[in-house]
Amino acid sequence: MTSYAAAGVDIDAGERAVELMKSKVARSRRPEVVDDASGFAGLFDASALLGYRRPLLTTSTDGVGTKVMLAQRLGRHDTIGIDLVGMVVDDLVVCGAEPLFMTDYIACGKVVPERIAEIVGGVAEGCRLAGAALIGGETAEHPGAMGADEYDLAGAATGVVEADDMLGPHRVREGDVVLALASSGVHSNGYSLVRHIIKLAGLPLEREVAEFGRTLGEELLEPTRIYSLDCLALARSVEVHAYAHITGGGLEGNLARSLPPAVDAVLDRSSWTPPAVFGFLAEHGKVAQADMDRTFNLGVGMAAIVPADAVDPALTLLKERGLPAWVLGEVVAGSGRARYR
Repeated sequence: MTSYAAAGVDIDAGERAVELMKSKVARSRRPEVVDDASGFAGLFDASALLGYRRPLLTTSTDGVGTKVMLAQRLGRHDTIGIDLVGMVVDDLVVCGAEPLFMTDYIACGKVVPERIAEIVGGVAEGCRLAGAALIGGETAEHPGAMGADEYDLAGAATGVVEADDMLGPHRVREGDVVLALASSGVHSNGYSLVRHIIKLAGLPLEREVAEFGRTLGEELLEPTRIYSLDCLALARSVEVHAYAHITGGGLEGNLARSLPPAVDAVLDRSSWTPPAVFGFLAEHGKVAQADMDRTFNLGVGMAAIVPADAVDPALTLLKERGLPAWVLGEVVAGSGRARYR
C-alpha cells in the first residue's frame, strides 16, 4: 500500500500552515470582506461600489521573479510577500485605482508550515500597507517538481477607479512635470542579472558592505516599497495626470507607457544620486550604463506626472508622508518617448 504522504504531499502540514497564518491574514482585513465558512473562495461586498457613478474594476497579476532564490539561500521568508504585493498593487494604482483585495498562490517542494506562514505573513503585511484585503490563496505542494526548500509565489489583485477619474496618457500635456518617488532599493526586478553578478564576482551574501551598513544579502532582500496609499493620497490632494510604476525596462521604458504620442518626458540624470547598491552591482558586474538603465529602477520606484503648478504642493505632501520625492524632468513636444537630456 502507498499514500499521498508517501508520494511527498503532507496534508497535515498544509492544514497546520493555514492555522499559523490566520492571525497574520486577519491584519489585512477590510470592512467589505465577508466570511465564508467553507474557505473555498474569498468574498468581498460589492455594494461598496454603489457610491461610484461608473466604477471600473481593475486587475493585475505578478510574481517576484528570481528574488525568491536569494530569500531561500538566506533562509529569510518574511519579506518576500511584501515584494509580491508591491509588484501587483502598484500596477493597479497607475490608473488611479484603489486596491480592494488580493489572492496569492504559493507552490513549493515541501510544505513547512512555519515557512509558509512567514511567506503569507509578508503578503498580509504588504496588503495592510497597500490598504487591500488578503481574501484568499492557495498553497500547492509539488514534490519531485521542486526541491524541498524551493518555492515560488504569485498573486492577483482587484481594484476600482471612477471612470471620470482614471489617470493615464490621455491627461498628460506639454509643460507637465515628472516627479520621482524614491525606491527602497532594487525592488523585485533584475534579479537574474543580480544573481549573475554575484556568481561571476564570487560575492558572498553574508559579506558586510560599508556603503549599505549591512550585509549584501540584507540589502538585496530589502522589500519593494508599496506606493498605493501615497499615490492615492496625492491624487486626492493635487492634480495628477499619470503615474508610471518603474519595473523591468527602467525609467525610459516604463515612463513611455504613460505618455501620449505627441510628447516626450525629458529626464535629468543629475537630479538624483542612485542608491549605493546600484553602483555596487554595476562595478562588480562591469555592467554598462545602458544595461543598468534598462534593467533596474536606479532609485526611482514610481513616477508621477503633474501640471507645473502642482509640483510644490505635491512634493510637500509626499515629504509629510515620509516618501522622498523630487523633480525628475519635464514633458516637452516629442514622439512618445522618455529620454535623458
